[in-house]
This record gives sequence, C-alpha cells and structure tokens, in this order.
Amino acid sequence: MIRFANAGIRFGERWIFRELDLSVASGTTLALLGPNGRGKTTLVRAIVGLLPLSEGTRDAPSLVGYVPQATGEPIRYSVLDMVVMGRARQLGVFGSPSGEDYRAAHQALSTVGLAELSERPYKRTSGGERQLVMLARALSTGAHTIVLDEPASALDLANQSRLLGILGELQSHGTYTIVFSTHLPQHALHLADETMMMMPSGRLIRGRSAEILSDQNLEQLYGVPIRRVPMSGSTDAIVPLLDSPKHTSPAGHHREDCNHEH
Repeated sequence: MIRFANAGIRFGERWIFRELDLSVASGTTLALLGPNGRGKTTLVRAIVGLLPLSEGTRDAPSLVGYVPQATGEPIRYSVLDMVVMGRARQLGVFGSPSGEDYRAAHQALSTVGLAELSERPYKRTSGGERQLVMLARALSTGAHTIVLDEPASALDLANQSRLLGILGELQSHGTYTIVFSTHLPQHALHLADETMMMMPSGRLIRGRSAEILSDQNLEQLYGVPIRRVPMSGSTDAIVPLLDSPKHTSPAGHHREDCNHEH
C-alpha cells in the first residue's frame, strides 16, 4: 500500500503539487499521465522516498524498487554488477555481495530476458536493454512495490512492447504494486488498472483507466484532438489528430509547382 495524505512539494515559492490524497492498493497498477513539466517525476521521486514532502504525510513500504529515466551515462560495470547494486540495502555499508545476492541478480536478469548479457559491459548495451537492466536491478531488491519514471520514453516500438510485456507478467502474479509515469496514454490504457491524469490546470483526475481515458479528458490533458478507436480483440488505440504539414520545396514554392514543364 502506498498512501499520501494532504501531501505537497514546492521548490522555492512554486508548488509542484499540493493537498494530494493518493492511495495505491497492494497488487494494483497505477499510471501517472501528464504533459511535460507537470510534476510526474517529482511525484515519482516522492513516492520512492527520494524527495521529502513539503507538507502532508507519506506511507509506503520500506523497500521500493525504483527504475529512473534512461540515461546515456557510460558506466564502467558489467550488466550483472549493475543489477547486484540493487542489493545494496542487504549488503550494508562495508559488505560485499554474497552468493545469495548474485543468485537474486541472475534471477532478475532471467525475469527480464537478459540472462545471456550478464557479463557484457553495461555501456555496450542498447537503450532498450539498459531499461530492462534497470528493471532487473529494481526486481533484485526483492521489493514488491516497483516504481518507474517514464520507462518507455527512449524506447522504440519493439522495446516498448517488450517492456510492457514484462510488466504485464509481473502484474499477473497479483503480488506486485506497480506505479509508472508516462507520456503515452496507450500504455496507461493497456497496462494500468487506474490512471491519475495530472492536468495542466493543476487538477487531478483519478479513476479506472478504461473509464477516464476518454477523448475529452485526453484532449484537455494534451491540448490536441485525440480519438480513442476500438480495436477488435485488443486494447483500444489512442490516436492524436495532428495537423497536416504544408509541403513546400526548398525555395518555398508549393511542391506541385515544381512539376511544371518549361
């Protein structure tokens, strides 16, 4: 169970959010959906316990697995070493990884489908693989509460599907509480039991994903026309209706003008 009561965080004079009452029941999945700058990452870090509240209270499990946003930093460790770092709490300040710690790391890598990459240098993995390594690190902690900050933001479609599939497998166990932030309403609709929409106005809309991810709510959230399209035998598709570009030649003339014969 994760619970916030009358919670708020501010940076200087600016409140990122205030008077937030939030509860996430054990075994459920919550998506945090909102535009850039709305405070999704701030809320995620507060849920994990990395940012103290400016007001209100936080109640969360003592052990939370955290998957931060993807970074391109060249870290000189193997994939296995990166995952074993998730066992730091069990090791203590001066402890060294034990056989049990390495077994937990190998099991986590197997869960995310990267067992064969355990000895590869982390800096030689792809962006999709790095996100899965970080998920494995979160799982290696033994936590049953997993919090992810925009885990698919830097992934291509194949790796997005792979990540969602793994999270879906964890969700099917019924023992994991999952919270993830995203810019992609399709992911919230596909995976999350509930979604909290962080509106530009500061208002929060919370409810069952299938119910609140409507055309109207999504248009208010992102400021562009959006349609939710029923798909046979699958999750509905959420489609933004973008303006058609005006195609011009490098000289600024309309493309059809370039085809005139002289």
